[in-house]
Parts: sequence; structure tokens; C-alpha cells
Amino acid sequence: MFPRKKIGEILSDMGLISKEQLQSALQEQKKSGEKLGLILVNKGIISENQLLEILGMILGVPYIKLGDINIEPELIKLLPAQLIRFYKILPIARNSKVLTLAMADPFDQRAIDDVRMASGLDVVPVLTSEKEIDIAIHQNLAFRIDPDIDRIIEELIAENKIAAQARKNLQFLKLDEEAPIIRMVNSILIQAVQACCSDIHIEPQQEEVRIRFRLDGGLYQALNLPLNSLSPLVSRIKIMAGMDIAEKRLPQDGRFRMEIEGREVDFRTSTLPTSQGEKIMLRILDRAAALTNIGQLGLTLNNQKKILDLANKPYGLLLVTGPTGSGKTTTLYSILGNINSIDKNIITLEDPVEYSLTGINQVQINTKAGLTFASGLRSILRQDPDVILVGEIRDRETAQLAVQAALTGHLVFSTLHTNNAAGTIARLKDIGIDDFLLASSLAGIISQRLVRQLCSNCRQEYELDEDTAFRLGIAEKQGKTFFRPCGCNMCRQLGYRGRVAIQEILIIGPEIRAIVRQGENSEDMIEKTAIQAGMTAIKADGIAKASRGITSLEEVMRVVLIGG
Repeated sequence: MFPRKKIGEILSDMGLISKEQLQSALQEQKKSGEKLGLILVNKGIISENQLLEILGMILGVPYIKLGDINIEPELIKLLPAQLIRFYKILPIARNSKVLTLAMADPFDQRAIDDVRMASGLDVVPVLTSEKEIDIAIHQNLAFRIDPDIDRIIEELIAENKIAAQARKNLQFLKLDEEAPIIRMVNSILIQAVQACCSDIHIEPQQEEVRIRFRLDGGLYQALNLPLNSLSPLVSRIKIMAGMDIAEKRLPQDGRFRMEIEGREVDFRTSTLPTSQGEKIMLRILDRAAALTNIGQLGLTLNNQKKILDLANKPYGLLLVTGPTGSGKTTTLYSILGNINSIDKNIITLEDPVEYSLTGINQVQINTKAGLTFASGLRSILRQDPDVILVGEIRDRETAQLAVQAALTGHLVFSTLHTNNAAGTIARLKDIGIDDFLLASSLAGIISQRLVRQLCSNCRQEYELDEDTAFRLGIAEKQGKTFFRPCGCNMCRQLGYRGRVAIQEILIIGPEIRAIVRQGENSEDMIEKTAIQAGMTAIKADGIAKASRGITSLEEVMRVVLIGG
């Protein structure tokens, strides 16, 4: 291995760092014990790409940028997915009997030996960054179902024939853990979780069963199965979710939990009879992927401070609004996680309980048994709560109880389906909440949408023309440099990877309170007053994120104009 100071000397000789910067970094290295290159990158003195290029020179190993390489699917199939993920490696080229392997650590001899054994090929390592490896693995293995899927399908078809004969003879087959249908379902579920998908759709078509995954708000084809695999597929999922496998005429709901990659993942399941057969939708509730803290929500510092101030009020009603799928639950859970402490009694009413929160009392709505939001809220108020979360305000009774709870010294969180923050006040009045009660109880409103994040590897910078800037209301001081999606291997040519919230936070200050108390229902007046008091409108928040390259102007306009 090369001495650490050699990196510094080369960087200094190349004029990439000054002698003073090198000495400062060496002194910090003595204290922290970190690698000199990482210290220089963390200080912003050099980029990670510059560091890796120098390391490649010193080690005699080529450095490559994975985002610039088109990786063929056939190459990925040469190695087991478990091996790729465990060692953080990726095959990128093959020439006769030689496999080129991208690695964050090209001197990991154990990884090279295991790849050589698994592929039967000689291995030539190349250097790339660990971050690029992680992204490339996620993208290339995202929708990769079991590599033995064809064999599993053959076994499944054969088993179906045996099962049909057994039914004629009034015999029953034992379904063990090696059964093809179990391996098939497990493979679909595992791959969807590993790809960070939110939903799985299993849909019978005329000649096949179509399986699609929802990722970042969009549906993508994952797999097609023979039509005769539908019945065992549906039956297996119904068994897992505790449904009635004999009932095929009516919709059913269920839920199950599965351990994937060392963590428990919940699946909320529903069936729907269609003309082609039963359709199944599975909502993936991956607590590790979904729950986050306030600092990871993509908030501006100003909005983050506003939310924390609202969340730490002793009482009042805080509402999060937006369409279905706009991240309201994630925002509320993040807020609860921030204020959760041993000295607070926090109780939630949810339909359904999506994630289990440590230290918080969560109640599942059960309308068949008579446990509704309204009746549950009455019971919660007898449990000495400090903080109450009501999953959704759906009717006048629930709204009135939430307002009364806020007026009697409780901090109440809830959600509502409205287009913007100002419109929420008019909606509550329409439900039947009196002006003076609303003015006294309401503390703040967060309105949000989710927009797709631009892929940082391939986004393209451009200057917005004057006419478009004028039409969008973009002021001169905001600048006209924006970014557009392009498409690369890391984002599957989509140009986007992941999602982030754009928000407006309406604080109910004295001016807004006076307008509400007077019975004024004008959304424009409320919004104008809120902006004068410091609120950033949701469109402006989106444009600001677009100007920083987080998302695109087109994405912001799509979400804001169509309401999410």
C-alpha cells in the first residue's frame, strides 16, 4: 500500500492543493486518523473524482465513472445478486475469458477470488467511487427477479398440472418452503423492496399476468408470468395476508410482515375482482426506507425552523394537507419522531397504522367494530394525552373534536385533502367549524406535493429564456439558471431518481387570525397576507429547488398545476 503523504505530494505537485492546505490536512489527519484524501474531499479542497483519479494513478488501476458506462443486463446475470451486493462490485465488460469488475476497493482479493469462482472468468479490477457503485447496483438490480425465474415458472406449471390431478382424486398437496410459488412470491417481494418501490401490482391480462412496480410515483413493468400462474399466486398472497382464499367475488384487505435483508417490512394487501381474474395490489411499508428525521425531508432552513416551532408548541392544531401520495404521513411521522420523549404521552389514531413508532401509542381504526376517528378521539382524550395525531379529518364530528382538543391544551396533528394552505381554512369552515373556534385553535398548515429529484449524474444546466421566466413569475433576482433531465444508466434513462417535497407553511399569526375571526373566506386575501408575513408559496419553493438543481421546472409546474 502507498504511504498517505504520497497522495498529498502528488496533489501538491499537480497544483491541485497548496502547501498550506496540505499541512493543515496533515495536522487534522494526526488528530482524527482519517485518510488524507477523505479529509481533503470533506474540506472541499479537491473533488472525489480528482482523488480517485490520483489513487488510480498511484495504484496502477484505471479509474472509471460508472454513470458514463452502458452496462449490459447479460453481464449482471453472470454473478449472483447477493455477491454483487455483499462486495459492492459490478461487472461492466467482458472480453473472451476476462471480466472487467468495477470496485470501490480493487485490492479486495477475496472478492476477486469469489467472482472468479462464480463466473469462471479471469477478473480485471477497475476503480470507482463507493457512492457510484451503490447507485449503479441499485439501478441495475432494481427490477431483477430471481435469475432462475424461467425454471421456477416451469416448475410452477408442472405443479399446477399435478395439483389439478390431485383435486380430481380429492387429494391435497403440501405447500412447503421449497414450492415454486413460494419462491416466486418471495422473489417478487424482495426485489420490490430492494428497488425501494412503494407498490406492487399483480394484474391478470387476457394472455398473461402482468407485474408492475411503482417507483418514484411511476409504474414500471417488472415481469410477465403465464396466465395459469395467477391462481396459485393469488392464493399464496391471500394465505400470507390472512384472507379467505375461497372468496373470489368480493374485494378483500389484509396485511402481513416479512423479514427482508435483516429488517421487518410490512405489506398492506388488497384484492379486486376483475373480468380477467383477481387483481392484487401490495403497498410496501418499509419503515427503514420511509421514516426519516426533519433534516432529511428536503426542507429549506426557513421552513424547517417553522415546522420545529409549530411542533414544539404546547397546544394547537397543526394540519398537513395535500393529495393522496404527497408524503403527508412521512412528514407527520418525522415530526412525531422529533418531539417524542419520555415526558410526553403521544397517541395516534390511524387508518391503517402504517409504521410502528417506538414509544408512541398507536391505535388502529376499526369501523366495523365501531372504532372511528370520532369515537377513538373521545377515548383518547380520557387517556391524559399531550400530543394527538388524528390520521385524517373526514367529517364534521372529527373536525370539531380535534378543534376542542386543541383548545383544551393538547397539541393535535392531522391531515386534510386540500389544494393549498389558504384553502384549508375555507374547507374547515365548509365542514362546519365556527370562525372564532378556528381562529383560536389553528396553529399552522403545511401544504405539500412530491416532485421527482433530478439525477445528479446526468442533469443538464441551461439558461431560461426571458418569456418563459416572465410567464412563470421568476424574478430577475432569482436567476435564470435551471437544470433539465437527461438520462443515464444510473437513473435508467429517466433523468430522475427519488422524490422530494415542495411545501408552503402557513403560520397562523395575528393578521391571519383576525381575518379568520371576521369570517373572511377569501383564499387570495389569506394567501397574500401569509406571504407578506413570510410564507413561501409552494410554487416559489419548487422554483427555488429547481434553481438549485434538485428538481426541474417542468416537474414543479406539472405537480403545482395539476395539484399533485
